[in-house]
Amino acid sequence: MDTHVPGLPPKFDALDRELLVDPYPTYTRLREASALCRGGPATWVVTRYAEVSSLLRDPRVGHEFPERLGRPDVVLGTQPNFELPAIVSAIEPPAHTRIRGALSQALTPPVVRRMTTLVERTVHDLLEPALQRGSFDAVTDLAFPLQTVLTCTLVGVPEEDRAEVTRHGVELGRSLILFPFVSPELGNGVPQARWLREYVADLVKARRAEPKDDLVSTLVTNADRTGELSDDEIVDNVVFLFFAGFETSIHVLASGIAALLSFPDQLHRLREDPSLMPAAVEELARYDAPIQWIARVTGEPVEIGGRTLRAERVLLLLLGSANRDPRQFPDPDRLDIGRKPNGHLSFGAGIHRCMGLHLGRAQVSTSLRVLLERCSMLEPAGEPVVRPHPNLRGYSAVPVAVRAA
Repeated sequence: MDTHVPGLPPKFDALDRELLVDPYPTYTRLREASALCRGGPATWVVTRYAEVSSLLRDPRVGHEFPERLGRPDVVLGTQPNFELPAIVSAIEPPAHTRIRGALSQALTPPVVRRMTTLVERTVHDLLEPALQRGSFDAVTDLAFPLQTVLTCTLVGVPEEDRAEVTRHGVELGRSLILFPFVSPELGNGVPQARWLREYVADLVKARRAEPKDDLVSTLVTNADRTGELSDDEIVDNVVFLFFAGFETSIHVLASGIAALLSFPDQLHRLREDPSLMPAAVEELARYDAPIQWIARVTGEPVEIGGRTLRAERVLLLLLGSANRDPRQFPDPDRLDIGRKPNGHLSFGAGIHRCMGLHLGRAQVSTSLRVLLERCSMLEPAGEPVVRPHPNLRGYSAVPVAVRAA
């Protein structure tokens, strides 16, 4: 994984099996060796908090992959953005500023409050059979079905379409590759993206003819009034919600429950002092980031760790490693739900900071609050099962034993 070659920084192998199962020991070795590691062709890997945090905000470092670096599907291993060229996370100003501003008008505080009420009601419903059985799986019985209800309700997907839309959204998210390594076994996500584009395009037409109380209707109504968004831009970014929202939100909640179970003193502390919930959500996101790293491209020469990188070099910013950097976080491998300050990078930073941040925080905090209220006992019912993926950190199963309050 980190074999050292004299005169060169250590090497980062994103597909190493050890890294896929538990990346943190490898991050520690790489981080202590250097702020900058070698990746694939024309690729460098950034390991430490100070450098990652700075680069996330650096205007010289962007998302747009220059065509002159070669065919994206060859260099990146897939087509970037999955034929979704207008998604807000992968474009730069001024288009980014315009599209992000228009999208933010549809994710207002009243929308977040309404969705939070839905989360509370749904978690109560999902816990009923779990409390009768005395156990549940935090992924399949809680986080996944909760996210399905939340995302589909937010977007406006009719009940009868939710199973198929969810299937395509999950497959797209799980084939997501945002790094310059070829990994054919993960798939390229293009068929799912095309199916979802067609579905959302039809939904846009339907909501233009008959608006409802959902995100697509708001986007269409605002776009028709202001002209800020084209239909293609609406479609691409609603599709983006499916795979981005499903993966990150599911894993923050399920991995957070797994972390609390592995640190029972912190679970007890949260139960005894619910006012710690906001800080706890931030710490859970820091401790096990759902997106372990993101790719950027240098638009001009950039100095990192004493080495000057040329323009048109791919950077992998290791969010998961930065979040465990002891230079920034004392005792970083321990969960501390009262940790302050906690400037973790799990939701990104700068102009590309996660748009659904407020909704995601509300979803996790509400879910955990209801879980603690309804369950007098929460204990592991088996070992969590990691779902290996080069970039998305999460579990396929987190078995939990419960007793009703």
